[in-house]
Amino acid sequence: MRYFNEHEETMSRDEMHALQSERLVETVNRAYEKVAPYRAKMDAAGVSPDDIKSVDDLAKLPFTAKQDLRDNYPYGMTAVPMSEVVRIHASSGTTGKQTVVTYTQHDLDVWAECVARVLTAAGATNEDIVQVCYGYSMFTGGLGAHCGAEKLGCAVIPASTGNTARQIMMMQDFGSTVLCCTPSYALYMYEYMRDNNIPIDSIHLKYGIFGAEPWSDKMRAQLEENLHIKATDIYGLSEVCGPGVAFSCSEGNGLHVNEDHFIIEVVDPKTGMPQPDGVPGEICFTCIDKEAMPLIRYNTHDISALHHEKCSCGRTLVRMDRITGRSDDMLIIRGVNVFPSQIESVLLSSGNVDPRYLIVVDRKGTLDEIEIKVEINAAQFTDQIRGLEELQLKIKKNIESVLGIAAKITLVEPGTIERSVGKTQHVIDNRKI
Repeated sequence: MRYFNEHEETMSRDEMHALQSERLVETVNRAYEKVAPYRAKMDAAGVSPDDIKSVDDLAKLPFTAKQDLRDNYPYGMTAVPMSEVVRIHASSGTTGKQTVVTYTQHDLDVWAECVARVLTAAGATNEDIVQVCYGYSMFTGGLGAHCGAEKLGCAVIPASTGNTARQIMMMQDFGSTVLCCTPSYALYMYEYMRDNNIPIDSIHLKYGIFGAEPWSDKMRAQLEENLHIKATDIYGLSEVCGPGVAFSCSEGNGLHVNEDHFIIEVVDPKTGMPQPDGVPGEICFTCIDKEAMPLIRYNTHDISALHHEKCSCGRTLVRMDRITGRSDDMLIIRGVNVFPSQIESVLLSSGNVDPRYLIVVDRKGTLDEIEIKVEINAAQFTDQIRGLEELQLKIKKNIESVLGIAAKITLVEPGTIERSVGKTQHVIDNRKI
């Protein structure tokens, strides 16, 4: 099977323009009528729904930022009654509050189809057995991949995360042919098998659907060689829907955007003006087929570029380059969004530490590691070792509770972390992605 939905994936640019325009007009009208924050933003910008006649008018609309979602926590951006909401997901926020996303049944059906397209592009069919090793929680990865695989008709193993020995045993016993997880965890699985003398031919993987963190073509080549699979990239973010917004095909020339559901723009980070094909900028998405939470011009701060020419795989869907970075200070650690401001908030609430900290991110082997160096105040520095150990453990538990990942906490003497007369450097990212 080459396409999951051949008509939508191969329609002409004129057909796509007409479809997007029709859905955009309906979305803008509904958002203006049903979502007070959008009505306020459009009124402030001097734009009315009547001004939006087609996709060509998209730039007239104001941008939506993550802060808008935080300011209207939890349901202020929802366009339908809660009686029509059938699922709620959330991603981490900068101060402990999560960014909430609501879904109707229609939204879940669209999302499942988008992921089914990803699996089909990778080579999967309804005869495959899909092992999902993304987290099953408020994070969208696990259930997103799961429902997409079911939509395609695959058998699904909801393995979730962790317990690598058990994951490999399930691959061996259940005959998994498709693996869905972060690319770094897939490499870790290979290293575990190698170090424990588990032969690769004891598992039966054919395809890997990897995402939730940045990865390179070099890592893709490693995965394919080590696990004897075809590796496919999946891109998404919870605010837009989850995994399945875009995906790579067999040709490996960027990621196709499911643009019958999501209009993608690339804009200049400074001016907000649209960038031409091939010129990198910030990615913005407009959800034009989403009932519960119809985002308009949502700035992801991911950096990429677009290409509209037809792909040799036959798809006419616009392609985006792999993400090359971000224009803000967000980090992605083992698939989890981490903001320095989150960490700062936890530290300041812990007591006995100064607002001086340094986040060091590294990749040891195939997994990301995070260390947080924290200055203790002068009074605490003279305390007994037991008191320092208790403070260290308290910070570690609080960080894990808020971020959802473990971090190494290192307490350092007052004045240890370098001061700056300009913008303070809070992050050192040593990963070579």
